[in-house]
Amino acid sequence: MKRFWWIPASILLLSACVPSTSNETEVIGTEEVETAIIPSMQLDDQFYRTLLPYKQSATRGKIVNRLNSRYDIEEAEKGLLRLSQNQFSPDDYYFQEGQKITDEEVTAWLNRFDAENNPTGLNAAAGGEGEIPPPEILAHVIEQNYLVRTNEDTIRLGGVSVGLALNSVYYTDNNGISNEQAISQEQLDSEGKRMANEIVTRLRQKEGMVDIPITVGLFRQKSRSTITAGTYFTYGTAPGGQNEIGNWNAIDEEFVIFPATNPEEKYREMDTSFRNFKQDVEEYFSNFTSVIGTGFYQGEDIRKLNIEIPIQFYGSAEVIGFTQYLTGLVMSHFPENIQVEIDINSVNGAEALILRKTNQTEPVVHIYE
Repeated sequence: MKRFWWIPASILLLSACVPSTSNETEVIGTEEVETAIIPSMQLDDQFYRTLLPYKQSATRGKIVNRLNSRYDIEEAEKGLLRLSQNQFSPDDYYFQEGQKITDEEVTAWLNRFDAENNPTGLNAAAGGEGEIPPPEILAHVIEQNYLVRTNEDTIRLGGVSVGLALNSVYYTDNNGISNEQAISQEQLDSEGKRMANEIVTRLRQKEGMVDIPITVGLFRQKSRSTITAGTYFTYGTAPGGQNEIGNWNAIDEEFVIFPATNPEEKYREMDTSFRNFKQDVEEYFSNFTSVIGTGFYQGEDIRKLNIEIPIQFYGSAEVIGFTQYLTGLVMSHFPENIQVEIDINSVNGAEALILRKTNQTEPVVHIYE
């Protein structure tokens, strides 16, 4: 059985690099006269290499407080990385967390507009006394920077991506009574695009931003009770010198839980495969809690399937035997044109990982010690 040391997927997507002390790593300067290191290793052509030392965004911590679930927190960042590849190729650009938007600016933008006290607020004004205030649609602003090489010695900012996380449900608390208000997709679309153009205009006023392409994606976050992540539903780019996004591009992505209840036609084949997989697991090992899968769809096609299996047995031999059995089930039940990841966990933490990437014949397996 093949083994490897696993690095969490969130780290791979955000940093996409492994620091190296070999002489293959490059030390260069930025246009701000700082020294940066370009790692020599790129783990995959879909990952950006990241400059070291790693710079965090000034708005990094706010996402935890403003989004409804950890699923939305992760996908808002990962999804922006994914759509940014349409504009900023990982072959030509290096990744850096956003450095242009300040913590003070985001705080003001996320609050309601108030002509006197908060003129830069992007959420709708509260209205007059006695009126029911409109929902706050904007939940968070995520910024990512993409750097390009100018010559052998320096790099510069080559592009900026901004993700606007939007509430599909607005929650309020009135004297201990919780209320929720659904926000239509049409309202998310129109308000999101208005805010996007306003943010582009504001970014253009910053030093060095006049001619930088700015890509903005609109993310629809799910309700608090949902166990799947929201997704980006549209994105567009304002070319250098322009204050508005000319063309918006629809994004057809979604996460689906398996086994599904009354699955639609496009989910039915995968739902059947997953149920057969689940049945085989139940026949071999009965003392487990559940088997839950999350499929990631782009258009009509499933791209990834993540399966979580919490187990109740702890013996090393049992874990090894169970993992071996699951590895065979992956090859027999799921097509090779999708990525399948199985995480096996117990009360002691992670026990094993099975990962078969797209178009690979055999999974890579790691049993944690």
